[in-house]
Amino acid sequence: MATTDRQATTLALAHALSAAERGLAVIPLSRSKLPALRSPHRDDPAASPCHGGCGRPGHGVHDASSDPARIRELFAAAPWATGYGIACGLPPHHLIGLDLDVKTGTDSTAALHELALRHLFTIPPTVVVVTPSGGRHLWLSGPPEVVVPNSAGRLAPGIDIRGAGGYLVGPGSRTGQGVYAAAPGTAHLAPAPCPRSLLRLLIPPPRPHHPVPAATGGHGQGLVQFVLAAHRGQRNTRLFWAACRAYEDGIGPALVDPLVGAALNTGLSEREARATIASAARMTGHRP
Repeated sequence: MATTDRQATTLALAHALSAAERGLAVIPLSRSKLPALRSPHRDDPAASPCHGGCGRPGHGVHDASSDPARIRELFAAAPWATGYGIACGLPPHHLIGLDLDVKTGTDSTAALHELALRHLFTIPPTVVVVTPSGGRHLWLSGPPEVVVPNSAGRLAPGIDIRGAGGYLVGPGSRTGQGVYAAAPGTAHLAPAPCPRSLLRLLIPPPRPHHPVPAATGGHGQGLVQFVLAAHRGQRNTRLFWAACRAYEDGIGPALVDPLVGAALNTGLSEREARATIASAARMTGHRP
């Protein structure tokens, strides 16, 4: 490893330990901003989803810890790490990150200002981290009883949200694009409480419930459950298979809305879900 990389790893560990002193749980990151440790289950495609219960490192944000000894262990296992990630949604701060991106034709700062005017909130003084591209991460603290999900562009163009299950690149991290740094005058601040009106915007409304028609019987309920159990990377495949079975069994039209509702719960958009079901209808010789 080059001397500069060793220095970057040493600095990243020092910054990570400093963050842990403030109660923040951290993981080592590579220059690509991804978790530095690979999954111990990567060579076992049949392995059940594991969030660290196996006791080995390599589970991304689920490895996050504020224990200094554990953090040193994680960095020792990833001597190529040049940064660290701060897990969101965990006590004591229940961190929420507003990622104000810099993209051509998008003014995320102006978009946030417009939202603040429209919904009558102000962002209190808080930690601000400047990204190598010129963007900013605003740190806010959420109430423990509220789970804020991750989202990209849902709040406004150019504004991504880091919530439960997500992480923010910590200040002092070195990536392939440059160094993340706390904005002057903010490093000593604690994450400010998220304004209530902003918090309401960060929580998606409950999805409409689409009960499975009694006429479809237990088979229809089973197909819906099959879609609900889908993980990222298999959502469209499962939905397509379930829709094909439904149309082949003559219950396709009655099961469209319940299947769409199940797909929405897995993270697909309504447009994606209906397009997939329409493809299944055509594939089985039916009109969507």
